[in-house]
Amino acid sequence: MKGLLVAGTTSDAGKSVLTAGICRFLARRGVRVAPFKGQNMSLNSFVTREGAEIGRAQAMQAQAARVEPSALMNPVLLKPGSDRSSQVVLLGRPVGEMTARDYHGGRQAELLETVVECLRELGKSHDAVICEGAGSPAEINLRRTDIVNMALARRAGLPTLVVGDIDRGGVFASFFGTTALLSREDQRLVAGYVVNKFRGDRSLLQPGLDMLHRLTGRPTLGVLPYTHGLGIDEEDGMGVPPGGVRGSVSARGTVRESAVAPPHGPDLLRVAVAAVPLMSNFTDVDALAAEPGVVVRFVDRPEELADADLVVLPGTRGTVRALEWLRERGLADAVRKRAADGRPVLGVCGGFQMLAEHVEDDVESRAGTVPGLGLLPVRIRFAAGKTLARPSGTAYGEPVDGYEIHHGVADVRGGEPFLDGCRVGAVWGTHWHGSLENDAFRRAFLREVAKAAGRRFVPVPGTEFAALREAQLDRLGDLVEEHMDTAALLRLIEDGAPAGLPFIAPGAP
Repeated sequence: MKGLLVAGTTSDAGKSVLTAGICRFLARRGVRVAPFKGQNMSLNSFVTREGAEIGRAQAMQAQAARVEPSALMNPVLLKPGSDRSSQVVLLGRPVGEMTARDYHGGRQAELLETVVECLRELGKSHDAVICEGAGSPAEINLRRTDIVNMALARRAGLPTLVVGDIDRGGVFASFFGTTALLSREDQRLVAGYVVNKFRGDRSLLQPGLDMLHRLTGRPTLGVLPYTHGLGIDEEDGMGVPPGGVRGSVSARGTVRESAVAPPHGPDLLRVAVAAVPLMSNFTDVDALAAEPGVVVRFVDRPEELADADLVVLPGTRGTVRALEWLRERGLADAVRKRAADGRPVLGVCGGFQMLAEHVEDDVESRAGTVPGLGLLPVRIRFAAGKTLARPSGTAYGEPVDGYEIHHGVADVRGGEPFLDGCRVGAVWGTHWHGSLENDAFRRAFLREVAKAAGRRFVPVPGTEFAALREAQLDRLGDLVEEHMDTAALLRLIEDGAPAGLPFIAPGAP
């Protein structure tokens, strides 16, 4: 198989970005390339055309590769429900909830053959497959059950690049230590390093790169500069902290700078997104952040809703838990007061469910029947099966496409129709993720919001979210082309790791 594995010294080192950048670089050269991640832990997911659920990052990487997303690209997806358990999604379908101990105690190792077979299938229909690792390959406590890092590289004979985030500090120690902790067999596959998020004078870095080469026998194939505003879809962790930011926030807790448009028109529209626990698909608001004249921030205090023109209750993997969180923090009362005053509120997926009269949940939280916020004439019942769909329709006279990922089934008993949900006054609810990426619908919806908020919203002609996303992916391809040794990169993909790479004994200088 032709391809490579992009591993990292840590989580969030830049694996997703580099994988996407290499995919776009190769696609522009006419290479039929596909992304792959054997196991992904994320609350940001996507539904493929065949109705399979995969990580949102892999869908983004498929777009970078200019191919249709497929369940083969992410055969195992883990969706955390707490800090100790996750829903396991296998080949796009949920197969049950498992604790981390049970998963790593046997189930994960059983999945290695499935992961390898999916990779082989992609290899049959593509010229190259660019694989993304998870966390770090040097997590020695998990080596026995690894299916996504070096175990995969060994089975497929994949050369491995290790990327490190120099902005965090300690990147040279991380490169050396990561390599030294690997077995002799795994070290043989580590072909080089990539420095991510470098700021400053490259000449000051070069002595360190030269010394790293002497110590490890492996070159640094690229130094990627710190680049603002990439705004690509990412994986995530367990929650999003609040913060006044324009753009979006990574659920690992770091500001993720969307390509935010400059202010436009006489008024700004201020959007406050409730930073609920287990937030899922927070990328839904990226399209709002990219709209000129709209400012998006994540909040967790009722006073932060005071100047918001629109409050968004986003998706969540824990609807009942998020309702409790809203009530504990006083946000539930603040949202109800907004609705009573005719001020706009939008609920998406889990957020839609929170707006209902009640939620009957014997599946996710097993809490039974729990009162919702009571702002929409809807009753929610959680089903054992998961709805995975790619619906389309119209709203405000404009075409709308989206995708659905939820266990909750909505019984809508009134209000004005709104996509699959409803609207009452200035409160909207829908299960559809991605609806705001539809440009004409987004602007029509924002005009309704502005009208209810007493603002003037003047859309900028020609603002296209899909074109903006393509430009962002091209920027990633540019980073690879301009800041990596692309000749060496192509040789690795074509020929594999060079023979005779030295072994670094653990603890060696």
